[in-house]
Amino acid sequence: MRPIFAAAVACLAIAVPVHAATLEEMAGQMIVMGFEGDGAGDASVEAITAELAAGRLGGVMYLKKNVASLEAVAAMNAEFRAASPDLPPFITIDQEGGAVERLTKDVGFTEIPNAATIAARDTPEEAEAVYGEMAKGIAAQGFTVNFGPVADLNTNPNNQVIAKFGRAFGANPATVVDYDRAFIEGHHKAGLATALKHFPGHGSSTADSHEGFVDITKTWSEDELKPYQELISEGVVDMVMVGHLYHADYADSDGQTPSSLSARWIDGVLRTDLGFDGVVISDDLEMGAIRDHFTLEQTVIEGVKAGMDILLFSNTGYQRPTLSREVLDILVKQAESDPTFAERIERSYNRIVALKQRLE
Repeated sequence: MRPIFAAAVACLAIAVPVHAATLEEMAGQMIVMGFEGDGAGDASVEAITAELAAGRLGGVMYLKKNVASLEAVAAMNAEFRAASPDLPPFITIDQEGGAVERLTKDVGFTEIPNAATIAARDTPEEAEAVYGEMAKGIAAQGFTVNFGPVADLNTNPNNQVIAKFGRAFGANPATVVDYDRAFIEGHHKAGLATALKHFPGHGSSTADSHEGFVDITKTWSEDELKPYQELISEGVVDMVMVGHLYHADYADSDGQTPSSLSARWIDGVLRTDLGFDGVVISDDLEMGAIRDHFTLEQTVIEGVKAGMDILLFSNTGYQRPTLSREVLDILVKQAESDPTFAERIERSYNRIVALKQRLE
């Protein structure tokens, strides 16, 4: 892999596809899916490998249940890569440090502290070295994307999903920018892409979107956009991960539109106001904030209409081997009847290809 990210970020809008793609192949690149199994010989792993090879899937998402050993992980990732050599899959993992780790000391991986500890202990330069070593270890197993860094501000000390686990670098946007940059640069030097999260800001929330509806209308402030604004302007952001957060001023009239399905947030604030033209990926679309309020069809269609490029499904809530094909069928059917939707798929495909070409 070639660590040439910074120079290429500005070129996302002029991606050249590696080959002519059908509608199904373009839509398939927009799906990243979790899977069962923890070894290359498992039926579920073979099934998802076949979907990658057929061009019906853009990548895979690891959870801790998929990690039996580093050797097994490397073998699975080699299969995933070999299945789509012309357009390498996004092989993704959540490896922040602290409580949020899929690769642990139990399988021989060197763990690091959480973000709050890193920021208190290390300078940004020292943090870049720490994250660089972690990224080398992740890359050595065949991964291509790490879902981090956290760009949330630690503004609510009682926050159940960020502050509770020390996942934020601080409450000051400038501090968060410095340590986010260190995380990103450390990963880029190892050839890994990253995903700034959780847009538009989860740090002030008073609930956990894993569990259900999260309303940030009264707690969120524009300061929570500053890390995104600064790092996007520097041209170092590969992906932005959008959370499932409700703000009344950015929702549709139904009173429940989360940021991940909101055109006001994605096309409006992220793309237009902040000028981001890279890859936008959802947080897991099986969290309670989504599954308790929207059907699968609504989730897929409204997510793409809002500006989402990649739909992330852990397949822990639906738990069925047909899920990726169901999502693909929804995308293709909608595109065949809606030219504007089809155009969105093509734009997303070009953004995805631009990033994947930098991961080869």
